[in-house]
Amino acid sequence: MSDLAIAANGLRKSYGDKTVLDGIDLAVPEGTIFSLLGPNGAGKTTAVKILSTLVTPDAGDLYVAGHNLATRPQAVRASIGVTGQFSAVDGLITGEENMLLLADLHRLSKHEGRRVTAELLERFDLVEAAKKPASTYSGGMKRRLDIAMTLVGSPRIIFLDEPTTGLDPRSRHTMWQIIRELVTDGVTVFLTTQYLEEADQLADRIAVLNDGKIAAEGTAEELKRLIPGGHVRLRFTDPAAYRSAVLALGEVTRDEESLSLQIPSDGSQRELRAVLDRLDAAGIEADELTVHTPDLDDVFFALTGGGTRIPHQTQENAR
Repeated sequence: MSDLAIAANGLRKSYGDKTVLDGIDLAVPEGTIFSLLGPNGAGKTTAVKILSTLVTPDAGDLYVAGHNLATRPQAVRASIGVTGQFSAVDGLITGEENMLLLADLHRLSKHEGRRVTAELLERFDLVEAAKKPASTYSGGMKRRLDIAMTLVGSPRIIFLDEPTTGLDPRSRHTMWQIIRELVTDGVTVFLTTQYLEEADQLADRIAVLNDGKIAAEGTAEELKRLIPGGHVRLRFTDPAAYRSAVLALGEVTRDEESLSLQIPSDGSQRELRAVLDRLDAAGIEADELTVHTPDLDDVFFALTGGGTRIPHQTQENAR
């Protein structure tokens, strides 16, 4: 497990007769972004609280930063940082004072604390606001300050529990860039989010949690391939070319009104090339080619009992 930042085997947690985590396994390589998705109440936050030593599990062999969670919780705490769904910023003091307070808690010397604070305030574009009460900060600024405070102790692993909840799109994209930069610096990020696009954009691997169990795990592309509905759509302006394509391609779904054809496909380059080769062999040229692939919304709804949604993510290629 030397190359794993987080390893969990058989993680279980119940509250009364409610089983929240039912024997889940997790393996998060160092220097990656791992995203845990699931509907509200699926147990995402409980998993974060257990792995960050805030809640005791009922069962499981758990290692974080190479330390056994049960026997070396203090070593785990020294290696991690946690940013929850709600800001931990004290609004009554300034951003700089929030940072210095964390430096004191990490027992940094006064000189080192001021140095780290100054570097992080600059890194997170908070220098101009540093002397202002944190209560005057926007939501995006508070979240940036939250993560800056988390980094005071130079953690190897950061748990981000829905870090962009309530942020506007611009602030959310700023946070995404910050998270990417953290991983570039070698930090491992364990991310829970309610925004599927966020996991799609950021995560190296994604696990979907449902009814206390991992319903599926893989890269975003691997998960999308689990869901049917991908297809290639060809549109023609020449009725003769349309009819010729029907004959050349065989089993297709036709739309006579729009002169378009739909061919089942997983969106891979190999399948796309096969369609184009068959058209080329027949001397046919489509006026428009569109590849439709299921997105993470479709995966999420299918795996968590919501049914498969109509795929809407497209990549268009003119031919």
